Amino acid sequence: MKKILLLLLIPSVLLAQKPTFKTDEIAVNDLLKGTLYTPENAKKTPLLILLSGSGPTDRNGNQAGMENNSLKMLSESAAKSGIAVYTFDKRIIAQMKNGTVDEKTLSFEDFINDAKQVISFFRAKKKYSKIVVAGHSEGSLIGMIAANGNADGFISISGAGRSIDKVVTDQIVKQAPMLKDEVEKDFALLKKGETFTLQDQTLAMLFRESVQPYLISWLKYDPTAEIAKLKIPVLIINGTKDLQVNQSEAELLKAAKPDAKLVIIENMNHVLKEISGGDQENGASYSNPELPISDKLTTSVNQFIKSL
Repeated sequence: MKKILLLLLIPSVLLAQKPTFKTDEIAVNDLLKGTLYTPENAKKTPLLILLSGSGPTDRNGNQAGMENNSLKMLSESAAKSGIAVYTFDKRIIAQMKNGTVDEKTLSFEDFINDAKQVISFFRAKKKYSKIVVAGHSEGSLIGMIAANGNADGFISISGAGRSIDKVVTDQIVKQAPMLKDEVEKDFALLKKGETFTLQDQTLAMLFRESVQPYLISWLKYDPTAEIAKLKIPVLIINGTKDLQVNQSEAELLKAAKPDAKLVIIENMNHVLKEISGGDQENGASYSNPELPISDKLTTSVNQFIKSL
């Protein structure tokens, strides 16, 4: 009898392990294309709109040579939990495919407006109970600006609490302290809205002349000032193993928005993976699409959205 009961239980266990969501390709416009995750048998669900970090990052959280699937895993977790998710390629992905990238014409406002367009696109469908914006890294600042007056909740994941010049200067000084004065001088010019001819080509990755207009537009925004403007529920998440954005940045955001919920996740790094070892393991995780993201992250995100 016990064997029969065990056999009867197996199909239900296997059924529970099957995907409980479907995916559809959705284009908001010619530049903004992504994946919509829809929980199966759901009537009116909340919608999570995910914004990726800096650079040519796609809907899954990946860049060329750096595939980690962090945002894909976060999307799948939310969808399994009964939350619809839309995650999309940044406009530069489409421009690269079309051969129309013109770096010197890009502005931070482009990405803010893109996020607003995505929110409006799904708001107009009138099929979601709530719309929540979550931004990772650079997407945190973009998301908090776009969400203001347009969304029902906001989540900052690994987002800076200071302006980008201060965060980047700290990152560079840790690796090359001799560049501190040059970096600070260059950022000071950009903050005044001035471009310059780069003399030290070791800094070309950061200050090449074609990217200077973008940096000028980015430097206009202070994350603590922007998050303080939000009149919606806010969740702030950071990991203790984040090599790019220290947990102190999340604490600055919390101080600026006292009613926000702050979650610091032990051993989570910048690409949302749990790291037990040192910097070598941490760096390797950026290109490991099989390594799962933090369970505490997915639980925190899903619970926050369902509490709205």
